[in-house]
Amino acid sequence: MSPLRPGATIGILGGGQLGRMMATAAAQLGFDVLIYSPEDDPPAGRVATGAFQADWDDAEALSEFARACDVVTLEFENVPVASVEVIEAAGKRVLPGAKSLSVSQDRLTEKTFLNAHGIATAPFREIEAASDIPAALESLGGKGVLKTRREGYDGKGQAWVHDPAEAESAWQKIGAVPAILEGAIAFACEISVLVARSQTGATISWAPPRNEHENGILARSTVPSGLARAIEDEARRKAMHLADALGHIGVLALEFFVLPDGTLLANEFAPRVHNSGHWTPEACQTGQFEQHIRCVAGWPLGDTHRLFDAEMLNLIGEAGYVDPAKLGKNDVLTLYGKREARPGRKMGHITRRLAPRKD
Repeated sequence: MSPLRPGATIGILGGGQLGRMMATAAAQLGFDVLIYSPEDDPPAGRVATGAFQADWDDAEALSEFARACDVVTLEFENVPVASVEVIEAAGKRVLPGAKSLSVSQDRLTEKTFLNAHGIATAPFREIEAASDIPAALESLGGKGVLKTRREGYDGKGQAWVHDPAEAESAWQKIGAVPAILEGAIAFACEISVLVARSQTGATISWAPPRNEHENGILARSTVPSGLARAIEDEARRKAMHLADALGHIGVLALEFFVLPDGTLLANEFAPRVHNSGHWTPEACQTGQFEQHIRCVAGWPLGDTHRLFDAEMLNLIGEAGYVDPAKLGKNDVLTLYGKREARPGRKMGHITRRLAPRKD
């Protein structure tokens, strides 16, 4: 695919905040953006050139959308693979493609894929029914977290199991659907690596942030992570290896548990721009959203050199209503344009620039 020229149209599957920030980055580079979303009045649609409102299984609307775009990307991993295939059948590339989507959409497939490519995870067992849990729990040391194989995020679709007697209640809590039971890990901290892979196969990454969660939702990402350089370098190598193994084009995020001895265990990956990389536009030469658009457009990768130490604070629920007068002089506010605040809903974030880097 030849590099897109400014004025070309990039389609984005999904209309949430990630699509909104990608659309803004694309506009800065001179591209038009069309949004495809089942939602009425999606946040991304209000900053794009136009928006298609239709269901994911509407083949006619997907084909019409494809014809209006030069290339298509996505903002979240739960876009149905069948929808991507309709767009590809209409003659347009979807970047990243079906492989990254299909692997990431199923936790069993995802962890099996990671292990097969030399990226260790916590031990896990496949769970098809509540009756599978007691034996799996015993094999994992007596404590684990039950996770739906598909669609769970931000702590949803998960239940801790500390005793075989809790098997049935945990199974019902996650909706009695196919799952995995993952062994409990005594980790020191969590980090993530964001990596970008271009259409030529070139890869580049950003400094890994240390991530802190509250109620299963990311609350804060901080760079530098405070970890030894060797640990960060290993994490970056593993993320780049994953992107290559998938043939991924665009930005990808790989999350890790860091054990007290520095061992890395992958948690999960997202085949897209990621919440833990929201600090990059304000603190780096090239942020994750611009970089993703560069990849999709066939442009060279931008420099990811970090200009500032930084922390990113998620604004969740009612905290999304921020008084601008209370922002610090080094705070950069990004709101997502969502019409209604709800408990647990990400409404925006603040990136706080800390000390400039001296190297």
